[in-house]
Amino acid sequence: MSHLFPTYKRWDVTPQAAKGAWLTDVSGRKYLDFTSGIGVCNLGHVNDQVKAAVEQQLNQFWHTSNLFQSELQEEVAKQLADASGLDLVFFANSGAEANEAAIKLARKATGRSKIITFISSFHGRTFATMAATGQDKIKSGFGPMLPTFEYVPLHDLEALRCALDDDTAGLLFEVIQGEGGIHAAEDEFLQAAAELVQQNGSLIIVDEVQTGIGRTGKAFAFQHAGLDPDIVSTAKGIANGLPLGAIIGKKELASAFSPGSHGSTFGGNPVSLAAAKVTLQTVFEETFLQQVAAKGKQLAAALNSELSLMPQVKKIKGKGLMIGIELTEEAAPYVAAIRERGLLLLTAGTHVLRLLPPLTVSDNEIKQAAAIIAAAFRAP
Repeated sequence: MSHLFPTYKRWDVTPQAAKGAWLTDVSGRKYLDFTSGIGVCNLGHVNDQVKAAVEQQLNQFWHTSNLFQSELQEEVAKQLADASGLDLVFFANSGAEANEAAIKLARKATGRSKIITFISSFHGRTFATMAATGQDKIKSGFGPMLPTFEYVPLHDLEALRCALDDDTAGLLFEVIQGEGGIHAAEDEFLQAAAELVQQNGSLIIVDEVQTGIGRTGKAFAFQHAGLDPDIVSTAKGIANGLPLGAIIGKKELASAFSPGSHGSTFGGNPVSLAAAKVTLQTVFEETFLQQVAAKGKQLAAALNSELSLMPQVKKIKGKGLMIGIELTEEAAPYVAAIRERGLLLLTAGTHVLRLLPPLTVSDNEIKQAAAIIAAAFRAP
């Protein structure tokens, strides 16, 4: 009998060790891991430089309190601010907590209540972020949602125009909807939407929990569209496997997060920040980001080459190393079949296979993954 709540439909894989893009289970079987802990281990499992930084911090101290000054918090905050073009950072523990903070900040800064999001979006599983999510299945069974959220279709500018009103605090969106099915928003739509939001006196809030920290070939995905957001949330890849989340905002919002307005006991923990500092030093280098973009194109090309004649495959989509394979049928059985052949990947929605390899994935590992996926599709 397990003493864990059955909140996860677990695979029949028990990890024992992992390194780079490879995971080994307790039976000694090796898997090529294109989940990266769901877009978390961007520099690969047990990265040597991150490990050394964490070990050094563990030998100094593990935790104090956010009542103390922290040079490490200042250093990582500057890394995030410089890479995003924004000014101020609040540290949390996860993406959901970061989005909670973004929602609170937007409401307090504007004095307004409503947050608009897109249908098929995913923003977390706390009560506010669940309410912000544009998918009914996430909310099922939890009773009435918070009433201050409104959902409009992606790419429907007129619906957004109608939803905006004097009580709209902001528009919260993913540049690429991850859990919803790897739906990438068009640059032109995002630019027009941002202009509408700004004209309404509302804030632009970008959820970069999955798309941020280099995943799409830019430091943050909103930079592909040249947006100027007010608040950006980030987590997942920020500390290469240690729990950390953050919001980054414009300096004009500082007064809304004055002392006592928000907080987190573990947010900005020094061990996680030690990992983040090294991770961001690597990921935010322009040459590294260019390599991610190139690898993303290589992966998409390899998949198109291997799968172009497969009747189950509708299209390959995504950006950088956030790739979806949209199918004509449900994706879950293929995840299992591909796993049996030694490759770990995910679903996104019901009909999309989601690939989130480490950003350090090699050319050969990309070829291996494409070949394994093709073999699974060819199997009777």
